[in-house]
Amino acid sequence: MADIGAYLKKHTEALVKDVGIEAACELTSKSKATLGRYYSENAEHADRFMPVDAVAKLEQASSYPHVTSALAELKSITLSYDDRKPNEQRTGGVNADVIALSQRFAMLMSEYQAAIEDGIITVNEAKRLLRETVLLQQVLIDMKLHLEEESA
Repeated sequence: MADIGAYLKKHTEALVKDVGIEAACELTSKSKATLGRYYSENAEHADRFMPVDAVAKLEQASSYPHVTSALAELKSITLSYDDRKPNEQRTGGVNADVIALSQRFAMLMSEYQAAIEDGIITVNEAKRLLRETVLLQQVLIDMKLHLEEESA
């Protein structure tokens, strides 16, 4: 990408406008002028970018993670949506995660077995496999978070 800075500034502006300038000021404790500098294309502000903690606060209030998705796109990474509440208390622990992991993997293998019985994976079968894969990924993320909590 020719100008990563301009690309990120465009997405920063979209994020601020998504949240609303007044709300963005309140959430980040930054002035309108400061927020404007973060997405200004003027040469004097070319090296100014919004701090990552401010991005996180705004993306929590926004309808879409504009800057995070832009960063992911720059690295050819795709994001998936997890509709669970982000601040929801994670119950259980690593042992519960291992059980959930084995159950989810069994569900994935069951879907896979059903999908390949006729030797062709249809679009609907692929969607079911993808759904099971995403659910398996969520269990792994929960397990990772539990392990990080236990090691801290």
